[in-house]
Amino acid sequence: MKLFDVYPLFDIAIDHGKGCKVWDEKGQEYLDLYGGHAVISVGHCHPHYVECMTKQLNKLGFYSNSVINPLQKELAERLGRICGLEDYQLFLINSGAEANENALKLASFYNGRTRVLSMEKAFHGRTSLAVEATYNPKIISPINANGHVTYLPINDLGAWEKELEKGDVCAIILEYIQGVGGIRIVTPEFLQGLRELCDKYDTVMICDEIQCGYGRSGKFFAHQYSNVKPDLITVAKGIANGFPMAAVLISPKFKPVYGQLGTTFGGNHLACAGALAVLDIIEEEHLIENAAEVGSYLMNRLKSENLPHVVEVRGLGLMIGIELDVPYKEIRTKLVKEQHCFTGCSGTNVLRLLPPLCLTKTEADDFIERLKKVL
Repeated sequence: MKLFDVYPLFDIAIDHGKGCKVWDEKGQEYLDLYGGHAVISVGHCHPHYVECMTKQLNKLGFYSNSVINPLQKELAERLGRICGLEDYQLFLINSGAEANENALKLASFYNGRTRVLSMEKAFHGRTSLAVEATYNPKIISPINANGHVTYLPINDLGAWEKELEKGDVCAIILEYIQGVGGIRIVTPEFLQGLRELCDKYDTVMICDEIQCGYGRSGKFFAHQYSNVKPDLITVAKGIANGFPMAAVLISPKFKPVYGQLGTTFGGNHLACAGALAVLDIIEEEHLIENAAEVGSYLMNRLKSENLPHVVEVRGLGLMIGIELDVPYKEIRTKLVKEQHCFTGCSGTNVLRLLPPLCLTKTEADDFIERLKKVL
């Protein structure tokens, strides 16, 4: 048997990592400005994370959700305190797409409607409802194209109001910072206006914080730049620093019903141990503040260097897009092969930076020098 060939791969096998660096099996060091697609939040192989995971695995890796798991309760309490949403409820699952699936189901259970508004260039996952809310017809198979979703432009409140006033919208779902969509940012005024409209028409507001949340933007959640509280918040990626985990944060307006939602692996003991270790490190090492400071430093340097082919630099914290006037493919490939540096990408011409939140200014400077050589 061989692997189902769906990923274009660099001919590199990563063997180990530490902080913001990884090494391949030949011993070549790489600067990681990609973080495994925003998953590595506190750095590769952080000693505290490794210790907590090892300690838990030596006790118990898994048992089902048919019994009490004290780690789940501890995670809910600590997460609520750190992000400022102590009155919310926590449902633990395994992946970002699964988080969005469950958020959309909760919304539909709540008001009985089926219609969803999503943003143009949105990405919410590859499963049934999540992929239908994703703005990419190439990955929406016929069985998923059920006509539930209307796509609308970012920051055009009038267009959204026109749809919401029809009174039949179940939920709106949006990323405060669009990752796959090219690091396009929602304005606070737009989200505040949507909050008022959702309240007026009893529509559920879902903020997808899977990529832009968990400290990446310089706040715990990116939507907190708008001082708005969504009804549902979905998280994944950096929540457990690489161990598969996700969650839906659920406002008090939703009442739990036995059997309505469920999961086999979600919130297992090992996943919770990893998530608690991540919160330890985020607090103790002030990684949200670091993301804000180093992210601002990196963006300012990128803007001031007047680098060839760079059209615009945009982002918040350590979620940064470098828009180019040429396709990113050759530049990204040279960064990997010649400068030994990983970055992500968006669309056809945006380099996407999603480094671990422990990135230093020295490492930011190092990246710029490598990028200069390629450009």
